[in-house]
Amino acid sequence: MIRRTVFGIRACTWVWLIMMCMTLATYLIGRYGLGGLGVSLTVLAFALIKGQMVGDYFMGLKQIKGFWRWPISLWLFLPGGLIGVAFTLVG
Repeated sequence: MIRRTVFGIRACTWVWLIMMCMTLATYLIGRYGLGGLGVSLTVLAFALIKGQMVGDYFMGLKQIKGFWRWPISLWLFLPGGLIGVAFTLVG
């Protein structure tokens, strides 16, 4: 198995760094009390993207083909999409 690297850093490390940046952004949003529909949807999108990244890279679902890749995606994006619609309708 050949592990691809960018600048000598493995993909899983890049994913971890991206997730840490999203977590820091979410923390700063809460720390500074930012609000509004756009901010709420951004935080929700961060959570959904991070969940998908965990499934793909750390649970190994990226290499799986077919049906077994879909339950995690549906579990994330169906409720996340409904929450996003609810935020939009209320806001």
